[in-house]
Amino acid sequence: MSLRIAELDNAGADRWDEYVDRCAEATFFHKAGWKPVIEDSFGRRSFFLYAERDGEICGVLPLVHFKSRMFGHGLISTGFCTCGGPAADDEEARDALVVQAEDIFDQTGVDFMEFRQPGHGRAGWIGHQGIYATFGREIEADEAANLKQIPRKQRAVVRKALTRDLSHQIESDVGNLYDLYAFSVRNLGTPVFARKYFANMVKVFAEDCDILTVFSDGVPMSSVLNFYFRDKVMPHYTGGRFEARRLGTNDLMYWHLMRHGLERGCTWFDFGRSKIGTGPHAFKKNWGFEPEPVEHAFKLRTGEEVPEINPLNPKYRLFIAAWKRLPLPLANLIGPWIVRNIG
Repeated sequence: MSLRIAELDNAGADRWDEYVDRCAEATFFHKAGWKPVIEDSFGRRSFFLYAERDGEICGVLPLVHFKSRMFGHGLISTGFCTCGGPAADDEEARDALVVQAEDIFDQTGVDFMEFRQPGHGRAGWIGHQGIYATFGREIEADEAANLKQIPRKQRAVVRKALTRDLSHQIESDVGNLYDLYAFSVRNLGTPVFARKYFANMVKVFAEDCDILTVFSDGVPMSSVLNFYFRDKVMPHYTGGRFEARRLGTNDLMYWHLMRHGLERGCTWFDFGRSKIGTGPHAFKKNWGFEPEPVEHAFKLRTGEEVPEINPLNPKYRLFIAAWKRLPLPLANLIGPWIVRNIG
C-alpha cells in the first residue's frame, strides 16, 4: 500500500475532520478549523500535514510557524492550543509525518519544533515535563452525586452561590466573555489575545463551541468559552470580575457547565491544562481534580535550548509586573501584537 504526505487545502477540511473524529490519538486541537482560525486571527503560516494511504487519511499533524525576536523562531503543533503532535493510525504514518515536519524544520530554519501532548517524537527529540499538568474526570449524571464529587470546602461555595440571585446563559456573542477575559489576563500580567480570535473560534467551530456567562443583577460576572469533542466538555478561555470570588460565580459557572455538558451528551469534564504552581492549578485541585503530567517533545537546532516561554520564567518577571499596571484600554490595544508571537 502506498503512503504519501500532503498538505491540507480548503477542499479537504471535511475529510480531515472525519479522520480526527475517528482517530483515537486525535484531539479537538487537531481539527481542520484551527488552520483558518490561526491564519486569519494571527497571520501565521501553518502547515497542516496529513498522511494518506490508498486514498484514505491515516494520520494528521498541524504545525504553526512562529518568528519573533523576543520569543524565538519555531514550529508548534498545535500553536495557540494545548495539544498537538502527530495523530495517526500506525507507526508508519506517524513516522512519515514527523519526517515531513523535520524537512519543514530544515527549510524554515527554525530554532525549535514543539509537539504538545501527545508528544510523539523520534530519535534526537527531547521530552520535557514539569511546566504543565492537565485535569479531567467523569461527570456524574445524578445532580446530587455530581455535587458530592466536589470537595467539601469548594462544594460549600457552589451551594452558597446557588442560593444567590444569580443567572446564567449560553451565548454566541463574544462581548461579555472578551471584556472579562481581557480584564483578568491584564491583572495576571499576561498580554491579551485579540477579540477577532474569539469571534473566529465561535464562528468556525459553530456547534462545537459556545460561551457560558453568569450574571448578577444583569451584570456579567464570570464567563467561559467552551469546546465540545466526542464525550468531552472543555472549558478553555475564561474571565471574571473582582467580585466573582466573593459571589462564587467562577465556581457556579463550572457547575452549570458540567450540567450543560451532560445535556449535550458529554460525560467527561476536561478541565484543561494549567501551569504547575499557579492559581488555576490550585483551583482545579481544590475542585477534586487530580493533576496528570503533560509532556511536550522538542527538536532543537544545534546549540539551542528548550524555550521557556511562560510566566514562571524569571526573565519575564519585570515585564509581568509592569503589564499589571497598564491601563486596560492600552493593554487591550498592544497585547494582541505581542501575544501573536508567543503561541
